[in-house]
Amino acid sequence: MITGVFLLLWTAVTIGCMQSGEGTDRAQTVVVFKHGKLSGDGRVLSDLLRDFERDHQGVIIREELLPADSDRQHQYYAMNLDGGKAPFDLLGIDTIWAQEFAKAGWIAPLDGFMTPAEQEEFLPGPIEAATFSGRLYAVPWYVDAGVLYYRRDLLDRHGLEPPRTWLELAHIAKAVLEAEQNSALTGFVWQGKQYEGLMCVTLEVLRSNGTDLWSGDRDRAVYGLRFLRETIATHRITPLSTSMADEESTRWMFGEGRALFMRNWPYAWSLLQREGSPVRGKVGVVPLPAFPGFASAPVLGGWMLAMPNSSTHQEVVGELIRFLTSSDAQRKVAVELGYNPVRRALYADESLLELRPFLKDLYPILLAARPRPVTPYYLLISQAVQPEISAVVVGRKSPDEALDAIRRRADQIMGEQISTAELDRS
Repeated sequence: MITGVFLLLWTAVTIGCMQSGEGTDRAQTVVVFKHGKLSGDGRVLSDLLRDFERDHQGVIIREELLPADSDRQHQYYAMNLDGGKAPFDLLGIDTIWAQEFAKAGWIAPLDGFMTPAEQEEFLPGPIEAATFSGRLYAVPWYVDAGVLYYRRDLLDRHGLEPPRTWLELAHIAKAVLEAEQNSALTGFVWQGKQYEGLMCVTLEVLRSNGTDLWSGDRDRAVYGLRFLRETIATHRITPLSTSMADEESTRWMFGEGRALFMRNWPYAWSLLQREGSPVRGKVGVVPLPAFPGFASAPVLGGWMLAMPNSSTHQEVVGELIRFLTSSDAQRKVAVELGYNPVRRALYADESLLELRPFLKDLYPILLAARPRPVTPYYLLISQAVQPEISAVVVGRKSPDEALDAIRRRADQIMGEQISTAELDRS
């Protein structure tokens, strides 16, 4: 009896050791992948990771999801990366974080895993945003750009074409609202809440007038800021609630059939076309308008893959990044999750376009998308100037006053950071 119990215990211990990697020909390598939750079926990415594991015997990829809120993700990464021993090997980052993380020494350069020739296969905007001091520190994973959604059925009803300029948008919106006499319908919804989305809208408007928030022609910048306020106060095509609006609230309003135009990201398209949507089959998408004499200037969005300097599995992580950004993986994510691929060739892939014809219209917009200022200090500047733009949106400050404060603050932040860098070098 005692011998039988001993044999049973010995067998259990042996199996346990083998399952933990002891007694096998190859020890397991566990790679921890931190990223925000993707929309859609989570099994799509999980299946891709299992495919990678099958091709890399002994490697286990452990997904650990972060909150969808990008500010909370950034806070988590900053706290863990700053210590030099991050508890993860691969991370998904917003396009605007790559410069900051690279300058801080938190993420490793990836030039060794992707040659310049291979980088040329990607859309140019994301590669620019991922490059710091001439080196690649992240690889684009999926891409976004600001677009203009419109109610095709309503424009057709009144014999109107989608607007090419911002003033055309205002005129068309007022004309349709007057003709429809529908108190539930508004003209133009956009992201006016005091957060990063407001920065994107503002940059798109100012850049499409040949200027910028931080530099460039001052009069044109003031005019652009004034236009945003006038959509609410003068043209009255935008609701007062815009000062609290983000992507989802505007998407919901437009999706309920309560807006003629909407500035948003491409993710909204599949949601607006799903079964049961009040606007299914009634929506069109075009590039954002511009002011006369200038071109549409969509802001680049999207996410990238980066590797902490502290990872002890850098070769495997590099292979995983290459795998997740490969044409096959990008095609799968595009078809099954609706994310926009970062590889140029996929926008000419007939088999993909047959399943996602929207990509054909989206390609020139993504190709023209410009990153937000490519600097490690962008988040500092953004957080400092958001209250100024918000003050214009709600009518507490004039565009002139706000722009002066914005440019003063941006110069001050850049000056302080340059001085600090000089002190660090001395």
